[in-house]
Amino acid sequence: MTPDDELDENSPVFAIAAAAELSGMHPQTLRQYDRLGLVVPGRTQGGSRRYSMRHVNQLREVARMSADGMSLPAIARILELEDRVRELHMRVQSLEARVRIEVESRPGARVFAAGATGAVVTLRHGTRVRRATDVVLWRPRHPLPPAGDAHTDDDMDERGGTAAM
Repeated sequence: MTPDDELDENSPVFAIAAAAELSGMHPQTLRQYDRLGLVVPGRTQGGSRRYSMRHVNQLREVARMSADGMSLPAIARILELEDRVRELHMRVQSLEARVRIEVESRPGARVFAAGATGAVVTLRHGTRVRRATDVVLWRPRHPLPPAGDAHTDDDMDERGGTAAM
């Protein structure tokens, strides 16, 4: 093991017997959950199951939800959604770090405008946008419901869009 190989909650280090003991389950139950795709451990090159601490926590959660009367398909869906949330959370953290680096490396360079086609255009700090002479009319695809709308009939043009004031 090299110094770069840090153990975290996703490191597959526990054999099935240790994971079963840590989760309070029988090893055969872990094998069944693996076959059902409920909690799927990593595998060694030889094919042995290796569970991480996250897997052990999932097994404990499965036991708790099962004891509360939830079905295994429902539990599987919950675990799937939790994995997706974790994945999205990591992606957001990565994107936030990238934005932070960009802001720090280019202070004052984050000025944007809408181009003639509606595309986002990056401008240098202090640059003025040339005014477009195009007229843009807005018309909703579906008429807006009049009930509870703050606009009066005078504010609406004949096509259903908001008239320019």
